[in-house]
Amino acid sequence: MAVSYGFHATMTARPGLGERLAELLLTGLDQGNPGADEHCLVYLVSRSAADPDRVHVVEGWTSEVDHHRVFAGGPARDLLARVGELLSGEAEFADLLPVGGRVAAQ
Repeated sequence: MAVSYGFHATMTARPGLGERLAELLLTGLDQGNPGADEHCLVYLVSRSAADPDRVHVVEGWTSEVDHHRVFAGGPARDLLARVGELLSGEAEFADLLPVGGRVAAQ
């Protein structure tokens, strides 16, 4: 399967909660959560080197339809609600159209 749709989110946690936010976002890889879905081929959580409370998520999906279908489900909505409790403001989102690259299995 190839990545045909990408998604990027940047979030700023309330002061001192960046690590907790990153850990919570990584639960998105647990069975039944969005990052574990067969159509999610990339799910990368990163913290900013300059601001430890700023967290980024990059996702790669087989299609935009699959992304929206998964995020309309209960597990994704529950995760996003818990994430929202840690944020100091609104998250920034961007849709991406992948043109190439590589993802290596770990």
